[in-house]
Order: sequence, then structure tokens, then C-alpha cells
Amino acid sequence: MTEPVKVLLADDQVLVRAGFRVLLDVEDDIDVVGEAATGAEAIERCRESRPDVVLMDIRMPTLDGIEATRRIAAIPGLERVKVLILTTYDTEEYVFDALEAGASGFLLKDAGPQELLHAIRVVAAGEALLAPKITRRLIAQFTAVRSAYQVAEDRLGVLTQREREVLALVGTGLSNAEIGAALSLSPATAKTHVSRAMIKLGARDRAQLVVVAYQTGLVSARPPT
Repeated sequence: MTEPVKVLLADDQVLVRAGFRVLLDVEDDIDVVGEAATGAEAIERCRESRPDVVLMDIRMPTLDGIEATRRIAAIPGLERVKVLILTTYDTEEYVFDALEAGASGFLLKDAGPQELLHAIRVVAAGEALLAPKITRRLIAQFTAVRSAYQVAEDRLGVLTQREREVLALVGTGLSNAEIGAALSLSPATAKTHVSRAMIKLGARDRAQLVVVAYQTGLVSARPPT
């Protein structure tokens, strides 16, 4: 039997954490292993319980969710911890920073129960939650300003031509199966190319590959018209 996904809830609002716990506790394949009201507490709970996924709010006292994410990603032994950022429309400007810090994706706080459950399972499985159009729009919007200072060839020189093609498709939010279909490769081969690109670029996960794809211009940073 597959072990349940261990989830840590990090939000400064008690009622929000309670609502998430009620929803998650009834799922056989999800186990809430702790709660945190600040970013600092989230880091300590991660050290103690080694969750698979952290539902991380951005705005928290003492230490915000983005800095907590950055520190968790840098702690030896916590490399497998995935952070799913919880955000609202008025904090969209922080999403790109969260992805750069090591988050595996983000979810709007007004998402429905099934969206939340799906997000947790997707992130726990090692995928990035980057399919929603709003994610691509946000990354495009905030990378457009920063990408002017990036030198693409310096970063992409370590990749083969095929790996660049795969990276570009990862940047558009495609799955391994979709990438394979687009390039006439098997999903397993596509996955291998994705993994090699991650290693060569020092990316923590697919979310950071998407950031690189936009920063280097492999994917257009212009918002869709």
C-alpha cells in the first residue's frame, strides 16, 4: 500500500488551517502531520515531521512564506519537501519570487476542494503545478522585466539542442507525455531529457525549469493577446 502524502499546513489564520485540516483529514491518501502559524514555525515543523508537501501562505508574521520556502529548500535533508504556495489575487506579484525560491507551484486561496486535493497530489508526485493560465501569465509578466538582464547562452550552453527543445516545452506547461508527442519521443525519453536539463541547470524541480525557460527567452515573456 502506498504511504499517505504527508502535508504541513502553514498559515497565520487559525480558521484557514482548520478548514484545510477538515478537508484533508477525510482523505485516505493524505495525512496532515503538523501546522505552523509563521514562516519560522514552518521551517521547524519541516525539520521535525519531514512532510512531502507544505501548503505555504505568503503573508505570515516573523518570516514570510517566500523566505521560509527559500530556507527550506536550502536545508540538507529537506530536498524532497515540496512547497505549494497559497496566494490571493492581490499577492500575485510574489508568485515569481516564490518559484525562484524553490516552490513547486501555487494555488489560489479561493480554489475549490477538488482543486486543492489535486494540487497536493500533483506536487507530491514530483510535478509542478503550472498548468493554469494564470500561472503562465504571472511568470510571463514578471519575467519580462527581469529577463533583460539575463544572458541566455551563458545559461543554456550546457544543454544539447534536444534538451533546449524539451526545456521550451516544459516552459509552456506541457507534461512529459505531451512533450513526447510534440517531439515524437516516448514519455520515458522525454522524462529523461527533462531530468538531464534539471541536473545541468541546477533546477530543484520543473517549476524552476519553467522560470529558466522564460528568463532565457526560450518561451516568450509577452502576455497573450
